Amino acid sequence: MTQKKFLSGPKYMIGAGLLSILLAGCSSTASAPELPPASFVSEQQGPGEEYVIGPLDELTIFVWRNPELGAKVQVRPDGRITTPLITDMTAVGKTPAVLAEDLKLQLSEYINDPLVSVIVNNFSGTFSQQIRIVGATEKPASIPYRANMTLLDAMIAVGGLSEFAAGNKARLVRYSQETGKQKEYALRISDLLDRGQTKANVMLSPGDVIIIPKSMF
Repeated sequence: MTQKKFLSGPKYMIGAGLLSILLAGCSSTASAPELPPASFVSEQQGPGEEYVIGPLDELTIFVWRNPELGAKVQVRPDGRITTPLITDMTAVGKTPAVLAEDLKLQLSEYINDPLVSVIVNNFSGTFSQQIRIVGATEKPASIPYRANMTLLDAMIAVGGLSEFAAGNKARLVRYSQETGKQKEYALRISDLLDRGQTKANVMLSPGDVIIIPKSMF
């Protein structure tokens, strides 16, 4: 009578443990919700949220009838700017209109009723407005959000997926200011880029983080 040999020992316990981890990963991928699809070409381009100035943004400040008080400045990494007569004014976190009002208030000490305009020339945006793409992509990057930006736009900006990317297991992490919590959504980047499936293209929001894992096989 032939006896059956049962495999045991640390080696086989590790193998079983790894298998359970992989299965758990597969189940989490399936359970993550998906975002509604977005069109490749938007039928109607609407305005985005009002822009908030970030570090390293380049600004043009114009003071009507007093051009010597205006300047072209870059927001410093500490979030401040310096212009003629004004030193170390906070710019980060303000819209151009709010910054213009703050500059007007300061300049009112030197001239009567100044008219100030602030124009954003080159922008980076605050971290809360940037789209960050990390993991198995050609060039992980943080890119400024723009109105009506989609997943396809972001992937073009970073050069697509790397050779060993598991694009259909990617995640989008989005923070909700209303609830104060973050939520994860499943992405199907391989279906979008390799198969041209339009339903896999989704709209992005300021501050989204896209995480692309490597394939394990």
